[in-house]
Amino acid sequence: MSTRSKVWAWVLVCLVMAQIAASLLLRKPSFMLAALSDGIQCALLFCAALSCLPHIFQTTRRVRLFWFLMGLGLTSWLVYQSLWTYIEVVQHRDVPDLFTGDGIIFLHFVPMMAALALQPNVEQDDRELRLGSLDFALLLLWWLYVYIYSVMAWQYIYPDQAAYGQNLNFAYLVEKFAFLGALALLWMRSSGRWRTVYAHWFGASLLYSLSSFAATWALYLSHTTYYSGSLYDLPLVISMAWMAVPGLLAMGLPKEHGPVQKASHRGLWTARLGMAAVFSLPIFAWISFFDHQVPESVRGFRILLTLGAMVLMGGLVFLKQHLLDIELIQLLRTSRKSLEEMQSLQTQLVQSEKLASLGQLVGGAAHELNNPLTAMLGYSDLLEKTNLSGDQRALIEKISLQARRIRTLVASLLSFAKQTPAAKTDLDVNTIVQTAIKLCHAQIQGAKVQHSVTLAESLPRVHGDSNQLLQVFSHVINNAAHALSERGDGMLSVSTRAEAGQVIVEFADNGPGMTEPGKVFDPFYTTRPVGQGTGLGLSMCYGIVQGHGGKISCRNRAEGGASFLIELPALQHGASEKLLAKSEKAQAQAHAAKL
Repeated sequence: MSTRSKVWAWVLVCLVMAQIAASLLLRKPSFMLAALSDGIQCALLFCAALSCLPHIFQTTRRVRLFWFLMGLGLTSWLVYQSLWTYIEVVQHRDVPDLFTGDGIIFLHFVPMMAALALQPNVEQDDRELRLGSLDFALLLLWWLYVYIYSVMAWQYIYPDQAAYGQNLNFAYLVEKFAFLGALALLWMRSSGRWRTVYAHWFGASLLYSLSSFAATWALYLSHTTYYSGSLYDLPLVISMAWMAVPGLLAMGLPKEHGPVQKASHRGLWTARLGMAAVFSLPIFAWISFFDHQVPESVRGFRILLTLGAMVLMGGLVFLKQHLLDIELIQLLRTSRKSLEEMQSLQTQLVQSEKLASLGQLVGGAAHELNNPLTAMLGYSDLLEKTNLSGDQRALIEKISLQARRIRTLVASLLSFAKQTPAAKTDLDVNTIVQTAIKLCHAQIQGAKVQHSVTLAESLPRVHGDSNQLLQVFSHVINNAAHALSERGDGMLSVSTRAEAGQVIVEFADNGPGMTEPGKVFDPFYTTRPVGQGTGLGLSMCYGIVQGHGGKISCRNRAEGGASFLIELPALQHGASEKLLAKSEKAQAQAHAAKL
């Protein structure tokens, strides 16, 4: 315990000892005893409320709100005690039996119950805090309704001192039992520093409940048995001093003063209590309607009060349900998006595994095939130079043609297997697209395909290899030109745009579309006739785009034709300068190493 906490504790002890001395020495009712006792109780409650103040500034989020609500409850108690002191000490008169300030002492437990409902010793998120706040509002309205229903009806509608006191004492007793039950539950479920804090609050609240019950019982027996500063006030004063102990104990270890447990259920009991409070209203209405022992004016007031409470609490329930509906919709959207991203990631992973496995396979197999293939081509060339019959020469030409096809396939395999990261720089995608259109102009014109190019202005730059991206764009354009060659009125549209940190290049045509868009990037998948394609082009494009940290996808358009979408990560502001500086630093280190 810090020095400040020790000084504070000594102040509490001195105030309690002063009360004990005054009660023992001044054993008869007097103005001096009442003034001294009321002043000491105000000082003790002030210390208890003040002990919560440092934690409001030292903690954050729900822990801060917990201490704020506990301090608010203690402050409300202090306000009630100050009113009591003002009447007895300043005005020199007894506190009236029908006292308006009784509502403050009754409701001071409500913010403290809300503080316990926060459960600052367990981990919860802001969503749980929002819903828990609505549950607290329901309970606050319910306790306020109970007080007005059971107590204020006998204070203002039909003044009756006996009924007022009886209902106030009973309602206050039920409220204290509810608070003690919540404290006991948290005490059993908590651990560490929080367990100690809850234990002291439970002890102080239990002592206060017992002492206030004893004082009420003594006052009920005779007005001369209980008076301000009597021996009945001693346990009450001790409980007030004890209320400051949890805050003092928590001052010593601020680092431990935070959530240390996992929440098993999200405010489950708080929500259940809130709903139980709502469902209790019809019961109160039924009692009010059929209880003919109370005056007619009280019955009518209670029925109207219950209807008003139903409207207010029903509105809070509707608001809570609305928030839950919004939350469920957001969760469904998030789940759907996560599922789509997971499926897309799974597809990319499977495709990457295919490419990696195939690359390892063909890297060695292609070299082994080249040796016998070269011999076959050489022998076929020698046979063509010998004297052969017409049929024999035709067979040799077929062998030579198929051998050359195999050599083309092997060359494609080697090109596919040797995809290695190239030196990357900052690139303007619009420039690469325009270059690809110019290089493929002959193929586009030969296929009698019209084309349109829409390039976005101020397009962010990308970090990549211009030759590889040019290869990708050219291959997609040539594929589209081949697919549109039989139409005679084919149209190819190329566009670029920036979207969500990505540079997107789209190639769309009005051709026949793709039979299986999901398989176009699989190795050896081709829709061209035998001998016109190896089925490795789009697989190579997939590997290149993935190596640039992007994505390439294919889909059939609703209006007809196919669309290839290439997404590349855009360079953020300042990223280009960082990459350039990193490249210059690497070059400098390499030059220094050579020296």
